[in-house]
Amino acid sequence: MLLSIDWDAFSGTRELVFDAPIWGTRDRDHDRHAAWTHRVHRRGGSDWAALDADFPLYPGWEALRAYAGVPAFVTLSHADAWAWLERYPGLDVLNLDSHHDLGSRSGDPARVRPGNWAGLGLARGLIGHVTTLYPDWHADLPVAEGHDLDRTRGEIRDLLPAPLLARTTLLRQPEPGAGLPDPARVTSLLLVQSPAWTNPAHDAALEELACTLNAAPIVAPLRRS
Repeated sequence: MLLSIDWDAFSGTRELVFDAPIWGTRDRDHDRHAAWTHRVHRRGGSDWAALDADFPLYPGWEALRAYAGVPAFVTLSHADAWAWLERYPGLDVLNLDSHHDLGSRSGDPARVRPGNWAGLGLARGLIGHVTTLYPDWHADLPVAEGHDLDRTRGEIRDLLPAPLLARTTLLRQPEPGAGLPDPARVTSLLLVQSPAWTNPAHDAALEELACTLNAAPIVAPLRRS
């Protein structure tokens, strides 16, 4: 199996943060850096520390160090995931993520994007079965995808035909670090920065993890100082 880790499963938000990108944002250069600078200014700060209260680094990412020795890759965006999938076509994927990435109602549905790479991977035979594993902290955010899995399942019924839906599973971690596979079962791991959705203050932890995993870059993550 393949293990996909979106950093936004750990670099997240508290409840009722009005400008949190988890509720919906695009993946433009502006969203990756300038939008975070604007969030700092709204909070009267001068550096990323102003974001600490609203955009924490949740625990659980430390458990990923257990995958050291598994062939690993790191990249900027899940739009780059096909370069990884094409190395290991047809395997099942476990995607630890704040978003299912099975499809969206905006943009070109045939172009690989962060929001549809998993759904297109299913449709084009690059993925056997995809399991979205939402982080445990979604339980406390009523509007997050992973808060009400039945609601989210209903939403994706409109995005995928029935044969593809049958090859999807939605789960949520009961606690930090739960639900991850034995490293011996993992053929390869992909670590994705997703800078439009992740706090720049957490880039150093991502870089540390990528180093521990000896992750080869597909597209180098941003270093937002």
